[in-house]
Amino acid sequence: MLDERINFIEGRLLKTDEEAYYDLPTRSEKSGTLFEHCIRAIMNGLRFGQHGLPLMGSGDWNDSMNRVGHQGRGESIWLAFFLYDVLTKFSEIALLHGDAAFAEFCTSEAAALRQKIREFGWDGNWYLRAYFDNGEPLGSAANAECQIDSIAQSWSVLSGAGDPDRSKIAMENVDRLLVKRDTSLVQLLEPPFDKSEIDPGYIKGYSPGVRENGGQYTHAAIWVIMAFAAMGDSTRAWELLSIINPLNHGSTPEEVAIYKAEPYIVSADVYSLQPHAGRGGWTWYTGAAGWMYRLIMESLLGLTLDVERLRFAPCLPADWKSFLLHYRYHETYYNITVTRIGPRCEVVSVTVDDILQIDSAVLLVDDCIEHLVEVKIG
Repeated sequence: MLDERINFIEGRLLKTDEEAYYDLPTRSEKSGTLFEHCIRAIMNGLRFGQHGLPLMGSGDWNDSMNRVGHQGRGESIWLAFFLYDVLTKFSEIALLHGDAAFAEFCTSEAAALRQKIREFGWDGNWYLRAYFDNGEPLGSAANAECQIDSIAQSWSVLSGAGDPDRSKIAMENVDRLLVKRDTSLVQLLEPPFDKSEIDPGYIKGYSPGVRENGGQYTHAAIWVIMAFAAMGDSTRAWELLSIINPLNHGSTPEEVAIYKAEPYIVSADVYSLQPHAGRGGWTWYTGAAGWMYRLIMESLLGLTLDVERLRFAPCLPADWKSFLLHYRYHETYYNITVTRIGPRCEVVSVTVDDILQIDSAVLLVDDCIEHLVEVKIG
């Protein structure tokens, strides 16, 4: 797949007075392999500001923060964690593709980036969100608004680039400041933008507590739960899943009257402030739904697909003794029973049709025969 050739697209460059423009790009005559496209994308992202952190431009994951770095100097701490994750994972792909030099380059860039995060990303009790063009921090306890943003904290864990002790402190503060158990939501940031002089972008056009401006942005809330699961905190991970589960926002007439959205699908956001606290918005949101599926299947039940091998790393509640899962691989069913034989969640053994698997993984074969898989953890 990495050797497939794909044409590039072309479009004019931005004018000096433009932050963005909308147009239909044209198909370039030039082409490159998918691997070359990936390399170009990575190299394009290796642009850094005064702290050695990646430039935020007119928005990173949160496109509504489009004025943090629109002058070309603002930096994103969240993007630093994300870029670190891309670099470390692509180094493995480059090795598989036979490009040891680029693999080493990615590893070296990731190590340098991690050091910059350590030097300039920490605020004392959590990680900063960004630096504005003028060098002022965002997501700092010193800010009047947006003192803490969840995605920098969760990705300090998910990327592996954060210092473990710092990440633990940061996630404790996410729980303390952003998890609202009384209204059953997990805020993206706190406090919302409202009356201060801070100008992060069009996020400030949303009412406080709505959408990215201090509401629950479900996509990010799921990352928080994934981070707690990655830290081995099964109690908190499962509790927070229950909090954001749309089923639990519509199980009584009173909850339906508050949520005002379909309780059987994921909503993009949940408002956090009165008079709309607990109300769902922008439902049928497939991005958050896809992440929720991965949260449940991979982070919590612990199933991950590694090419044609199924691996297990469950993070289960303490009172779960076992669970049964039917996994379909093309036309073949694997009936998987996970049983706890000890207090921990580490995999002790994996058998397929009573045959012990040496690498504790299931080699998936589409032979149209039902297979019995037993996973013991403890």
